Amino acid sequence: MSRVLRLPTRLYQQFDADISRPVPAESYGGWTVGEVDLSLDHTAVVVMHAWDCGRPEEYPGWRRAVEYHGRAERILRDVFPPLLRGVRHSGLPLFHVVGGGRDYYSHLPGHRRARTLAGPTPERLPVAADPVYDALRAQRPSQISPGRHNQADIAAGFEKLDFAPTARPVGDEGIAEDAPQLAALCRAAGINHLIYAGFAINWCLLMSPGGMVDMARHGVICSALEDAVTAVENRETAREEREKQQALWRVSLEFGFVFSSRDLLAGLAGAGGSASPAS
Repeated sequence: MSRVLRLPTRLYQQFDADISRPVPAESYGGWTVGEVDLSLDHTAVVVMHAWDCGRPEEYPGWRRAVEYHGRAERILRDVFPPLLRGVRHSGLPLFHVVGGGRDYYSHLPGHRRARTLAGPTPERLPVAADPVYDALRAQRPSQISPGRHNQADIAAGFEKLDFAPTARPVGDEGIAEDAPQLAALCRAAGINHLIYAGFAINWCLLMSPGGMVDMARHGVICSALEDAVTAVENRETAREEREKQQALWRVSLEFGFVFSSRDLLAGLAGAGGSASPAS
């Protein structure tokens, strides 16, 4: 019998469009607050790409190209310590998704367990390149991102990539580097609902290996903690963090639900291992 915890959530009502209006979508219900049930036996929190990216003065080019680092550092400092402490105290499973091209995790027991459960990751064969393809790929760093003058700092930062101190795995918490490994951890623990925290909600948490697109294809409900994520923003959106809001809308519409860490921790503390059984 599954133990169930009822939590408040932000929901986006993507209905009903009024086709008589000049802009039909303006009649959608939009953001509202509701309640949903979480099964404590089938839900896990997953921390993704919560990295120690060094001090700004160490890799200034990285900060020039990735503007959200400051916001991520504040979340790691203010939100992650109580969040991870509360999740661990509750007994809710806590997983970690790693990446970045540097091996800072394979020696840990949680990753050895994920590798054993998942087996070898299928090899991806790239498409064939040609001179025009190579030229197009080479054009992007100078004209789009990250700027050629920033590349050396970014490469140097990734060479020393590691878990942020406040997001470091404890004990044998599962550590996955791709979707097969995260799905294997979910199957082994009976997990069908993942609540994501980390960086960035509209980029890695969505598209990188082990992100929401991948895990939705495994049938997993993928939700987010809105105060434990930030987004890649641009010049037009950064002041109001509009890309974050757009990404949370995408989570609500396509993948799962939007929670706050405060509500989750309050619910877990109140449950105290005795949440009401599902009827």
